[in-house]
Amino acid sequence: MSQQQVTNNTTEWKCSKLLIKQKPVKGLIDSGLTKIPKIFVRPSEDLAQELTYKNIQVQVPVIDLSGILDADWRKQIVEQVRIASETWGFFQVVNHGIPPTVLDGMIDGIRKFNEMDVEEKRRYYSRDYTRRVRFISNFDLFASKTANWRDTMNISFPDQIDSEKLPASCRYLFEHFIYKTILK
Repeated sequence: MSQQQVTNNTTEWKCSKLLIKQKPVKGLIDSGLTKIPKIFVRPSEDLAQELTYKNIQVQVPVIDLSGILDADWRKQIVEQVRIASETWGFFQVVNHGIPPTVLDGMIDGIRKFNEMDVEEKRRYYSRDYTRRVRFISNFDLFASKTANWRDTMNISFPDQIDSEKLPASCRYLFEHFIYKTILK
């Protein structure tokens, strides 16, 4: 085995170990990585089919919610969501009524969360899908060939908000977003 292979294998092993030990992507960067570890790089054969479509113009489905309060329009909107979800798996929503200041506040809240001390963030790290607030890195780490280079904050309060479960660094911003969008 060459020195390069040993170095790559050691880096991959450390990287996998860090991910499993609740070290999010930002933690990997902070640990001194200078190159994207191979564990995050999709093999070229997986990308080959995607590359053959590079000249095709793609338009992400856009769903306009401005008529959501009208029963007839709502049926059409629900159908658009169904089609976009089945066909694309995602879509863009416009005229949703969420003020830009609230959206900017959520982005700021997530930024503040990601800048928190690693130990503080670790309190929220969990692969337990029943937790109302959880921070996770590489949701499919043990199922896919390559790891996802992303961290995710998931907040789920279907009935009421328990403010104490929200991270202090972004609690107010999250509450404001939830009240403006869900509990309006």
